[in-house]
Amino acid sequence: MPPTIQRLALRKLLMIDHAETINDLSLPPANHLEKLSHDRQGQYSIRINNQYRICFAIRNGNEFYDVEIVDYHHG
Repeated sequence: MPPTIQRLALRKLLMIDHAETINDLSLPPANHLEKLSHDRQGQYSIRINNQYRICFAIRNGNEFYDVEIVDYHHG
């Protein structure tokens, strides 16, 4: 993963770490927060850029877990 993407990913991971609820991740709109389906049912994602996403699950309204960076072009 290129260094510029690593920096963006770190910033997004910090957003997740500081979020109190899933709704906190709806801003900025560039996050493109979405609820996933199919083989990722029960997970959400936010965008790092057009290629990379951070996927995660949430429980108890504010406990983020199974956080992973996914390359959607090789996914």
